[in-house]
Amino acid sequence: MTADETVERILGALATVDGLRPATPEAPWSTASAAVGLSAERVEIRLIATRLPIPPRLDRVAEAVRPVLAGTEWAAARLRLVVTDLDGAAFARPASQ
Repeated sequence: MTADETVERILGALATVDGLRPATPEAPWSTASAAVGLSAERVEIRLIATRLPIPPRLDRVAEAVRPVLAGTEWAAARLRLVVTDLDGAAFARPASQ
């Protein structure tokens, strides 16, 4: 599987987790794939939280992404999830898990 295919599958897995979305730079040409970085040592996913609480949602992202990485050159890489921002909408809804 190529890096681009892996990123797309990671984004697909991320879409299954409510309350987090890919953090993309504010530029007209940026895409959701800019939120994922792949290296031999680390897979980093930058996220924006849209719901609270954050820790259980990060656990769900890890559970969704690890199977995507299985069998790829990134299977042994450390998974790093970085919440770069908290969307104001997170405060407008009751916290739920």
